[in-house]
Amino acid sequence: MNQQSKTMKAVAIDEFGGIEKMKVRDLPIPQVAPDEILVHVETAGVGAWDPFEREGGFAREFGVKPQFPYVLGSDGAGTVESVGKEVHGLKKGDRVYGINLMNPKGGFYAQFATLKAEHAAAVPKKLSIQQAGVMAVDAVTALQGLDDTLHLKSGETVMIFGASGGIGHMAIQLAKRMGAKVLAVASGEDGVQLTKKLGADAAVNGHKDDILAAARAFAPQGMDAALVTAGGPDVDQALAALREGGRVAFPNGVEPVPKAPKNVKAQSYNGQPNRQVFDKLNHLIDAGPFEVHIARTFTLERAADAQRSLNEHYLGKLALQPTA
Repeated sequence: MNQQSKTMKAVAIDEFGGIEKMKVRDLPIPQVAPDEILVHVETAGVGAWDPFEREGGFAREFGVKPQFPYVLGSDGAGTVESVGKEVHGLKKGDRVYGINLMNPKGGFYAQFATLKAEHAAAVPKKLSIQQAGVMAVDAVTALQGLDDTLHLKSGETVMIFGASGGIGHMAIQLAKRMGAKVLAVASGEDGVQLTKKLGADAAVNGHKDDILAAARAFAPQGMDAALVTAGGPDVDQALAALREGGRVAFPNGVEPVPKAPKNVKAQSYNGQPNRQVFDKLNHLIDAGPFEVHIARTFTLERAADAQRSLNEHYLGKLALQPTA
């Protein structure tokens, strides 16, 4: 940070569009409102939804008029630099992670970011700031899918599609914490290995294995639930393994939308940050070993390369380090 001019480096766009619109800029450090915190960002997540944000998808969806230059990045972690006068429970020097989607003051692809205090939480004791920085949106989405949408109970069986991706690899660990039996449908043999390491009771390669046969062998009476983070015809076929009265949850944005068999309830949902979900998430994470898998880390100057890498095969998450 340049102390004299109070500016920071950030990746911003002047209009919605392609990757070429992304530029590293010197911008003013955003001001803190009474209900906000200012975070010195150490790690930012590069999410599968970031190109949608860059192209203006969220602005259209939420009916928000964007302010340009627009700083990208919806989740990250770092150290609290200052707090607004209405903020309680967080103070300067605290290590926090949070969600900052469509904030007119800018996102986490920057050396500093402001966000609502209720959209942030202390970094779980077991995680590094790097892991916490790429976790928030995916972990909140995973937990709300399993808990609020599927109402997963101890002893139930759940099939997780996209299990080696950002949401999926955290959903495996959270579902196990909740006492469920997990069948992971992963991407590639390396994905299968990761999901087994993270505690999946069984894992199949979604690219080549017979998912339906594996699911029927795993739960002969029928699977209780499925969390779908990646759609496609193989998913729809495999959902036939759900028992009558089974449940399917999928985050909004999964394409194509999964088609559940009749007598199975399919429900879409959005991951929505709030104090309760962060508290529950931190409690579950702190209950034992927990891995947030980071495939690759990029400097701020290479943010465009990071977004290009979203189209390549990788496990877990991609990260940016604005302070590097």
